[in-house]
Amino acid sequence: MSEPIKHECGIAHIRLRKPLQYYIDKYGTAKYAVSKLYVMMQKQSNRGQDGVGVANIKIGVEPGKRYISRYRTINQQPVDEIFGKIAKKFEKAKKKSGYNKKDADWLKNNMGFTGEVWLGHLRYGTHGKNSIESCHPFLRQNNWRSRNLVMAGNFNMTNVDELFDLLLKLGQHPKEKTDTVTVMEKIGHFIDEENQRIFDKYNNKKENSEITELIEDEMDLQRVLKRSFKDFDGGYAMVGLLGHGASFVVRDPNGIRPAYKYIDDEVIVVASEKQAIKAAFNVNYDEIDEINPGNALIVHKNGNYEEVVVRKAKELKACSFERIYFSRGNDPEIYQERKMLGKLLVPQILKAINFDLKNTVFSYIPNSAEVSFLGMMQGLDEYLMKKQKEVIIDKKPSLDDIDQMLSFRPRVEKLVIKDAKLRTFIADDSSRDDLVANVYDTTYEVIKKGVDTLVVIDDSIVRGTTLEKSILKMLDKLEPKKIVVVSSAPQIRYPDCYGIDMSKIREFVAFRAMLSLMKERFKENKLDEAYHQVLANVDSKDQPNYVQQLYNEFTYDEVSSKITEIVRPDGLKAELEVIYQTVENLHEACPKNLGDWYFTGDYPTPGGMRVVNKAFVNFMEGKEVRAY
Repeated sequence: MSEPIKHECGIAHIRLRKPLQYYIDKYGTAKYAVSKLYVMMQKQSNRGQDGVGVANIKIGVEPGKRYISRYRTINQQPVDEIFGKIAKKFEKAKKKSGYNKKDADWLKNNMGFTGEVWLGHLRYGTHGKNSIESCHPFLRQNNWRSRNLVMAGNFNMTNVDELFDLLLKLGQHPKEKTDTVTVMEKIGHFIDEENQRIFDKYNNKKENSEITELIEDEMDLQRVLKRSFKDFDGGYAMVGLLGHGASFVVRDPNGIRPAYKYIDDEVIVVASEKQAIKAAFNVNYDEIDEINPGNALIVHKNGNYEEVVVRKAKELKACSFERIYFSRGNDPEIYQERKMLGKLLVPQILKAINFDLKNTVFSYIPNSAEVSFLGMMQGLDEYLMKKQKEVIIDKKPSLDDIDQMLSFRPRVEKLVIKDAKLRTFIADDSSRDDLVANVYDTTYEVIKKGVDTLVVIDDSIVRGTTLEKSILKMLDKLEPKKIVVVSSAPQIRYPDCYGIDMSKIREFVAFRAMLSLMKERFKENKLDEAYHQVLANVDSKDQPNYVQQLYNEFTYDEVSSKITEIVRPDGLKAELEVIYQTVENLHEACPKNLGDWYFTGDYPTPGGMRVVNKAFVNFMEGKEVRAY
């Protein structure tokens, strides 16, 4: 993506199902889980660079011994830093009296991060300042083991105000008004109630020390989670660890955020991406499956597990951006889907170049568009093969003509080169454009000047700024006849509210194109109409998306044409055309990820509809604030 945006966080959860001594005896080290978690988090580092955290819980240690360990950091190379600190603990332990690296009891009683329950988190902050306090996992502490809660997740809630008010009604006094705090405190409240319910059941019948064990054995986490999650509106995959060793992973009812699991006799593993589990445990992909939408994977203190319903599943709307951009492309399904996205664009590309393959050069914007580029080239090869067969059958050319036809291949060059050394965030607003213009460089002297058309594919075009300020100016220096920019994703028209940092509607080049068309065709009154409709229904829980009716005034191609005009830099000599993927082709390429609200405005939850309308009101009132 030439215009990077902050997005999904990553989760990694490991539960050892056997005592630590088992892994020491079998694998020769107490670091079995540490090394596996390290690989899982490294393989998901694409999902979070703002901060990293790791938490660990020991099961069954004596009172007076620490049983919860946690490290968090926002420094550079955070994964390596966290695991480097954990490794130092093992090194320091060697200097302690009685050290025995093969003795699980000694290790658990004398050093941290030797427990059976692990949780790792990689953070991309979608809003707010990036501080150590913002890093997951979060910890809600108590002297009762079963009341301790460690939480991390990949989520955004659209109804934080409502959840905050619910906490006030429960009698709480939250320290912050954020989705992370409200979610953790709401779950924590019902964990406390469940503890109290079981305590009351045995009070005056058992000793308190016995009741503690009974609470941990009898806690009904499904009941806790049903009560906690019933009011949540958003996309989420949340992991919670309780101090006595139980854990849970909950996925939202629409399956917006991903959560994959692998289970065998030794481990229970959950991650945001299949590839992380595959790499760490070397298992087959068909052994990794998803936690079902609306379900919770609950792991009990004894290592037994169950997947249970917490929220009734709704229409599956798994995030399509997961497949287009965010997830690692070496997952076999994602790889094929991204290739298909490129392949399905071939008819539009051929039309844009007037079917003149001889005088067209194909390239891509590194690095995330590379797989779509491969699919595009495969589609062009198939088109050529079909045409060659038709010519041979219908026109019966000579052997020389056949040799010439069969030797022809579309021209491919690496024209766009990203200079990773340039960092535009170091510049102030006045000088940022100058740096943006130099983030990319190009390869010269491979284009027939005034003759060739350049086709360059990107995986999405969000704001259009990098195209206008950098890429198009750079490509124009090659003096092509025409430049065709291809987006393997559809037009991004609407804000996200489930975990991707796209909440200001005026930043989208598609929205700017729609506004420009409104002005040109004297339809600006439609904006006022939509604005007043939103205000008239601002208290309604079931709002329609009033911005959709604005886009419906124009065809998809009309918006694309206007985007072409908007991103065209002053002084560009070449012809220019911007092509977007269609929503229909997106669904064909990614049939399991039909969450397309950024493109269609069809949000899967009521909170999404409220967010898009609020974003529009903010635009109309000139407010530069987030919509959630």
